Amino acid sequence: MTLMTLDAFYDVLPPMRRLIGIDPGSKTVGIALSDVMRMVASPAEGIKRSKFVDFATRLETFIKAQEVCGIVVGLPLNMDGSVGPSAQSARQFGENLTERLKVPVTLWDERLSTAAVERTLIEADLSRKRRAEVIDKLAATYILQGALDYFAAKN
Repeated sequence: MTLMTLDAFYDVLPPMRRLIGIDPGSKTVGIALSDVMRMVASPAEGIKRSKFVDFATRLETFIKAQEVCGIVVGLPLNMDGSVGPSAQSARQFGENLTERLKVPVTLWDERLSTAAVERTLIEADLSRKRRAEVIDKLAATYILQGALDYFAAKN
């Protein structure tokens, strides 16, 4: 299995199954989960970055427990739309997930998602420590919600 375009990804999804969104941060990987109707994304967890095999095993267990049918990985393109080192890393992360987990994986342009989430948390007056604890899973939620909204607009 290889990474899929958004439209091809949408076309292969079975009904009434959840999606997960992933923000592959450098220190923590944020995970978000959709409802079965794929209308709302919610923060699930932040997993400390470790060996890919360990992460994939943990994610595989999560996917089975939550009956997940697909993964949306955030793609941090540069502001001009070009692919930099972070985007290359995210793309490779997504490709590794497809090989290991055998579920459809797509990429979502997540430019400024972390910045938008951080602004919201600052406005909510969260301490720097608390922001660090939740930012990755909230960025994953922002990424997944963007994809869910895109899919809803297709209907």
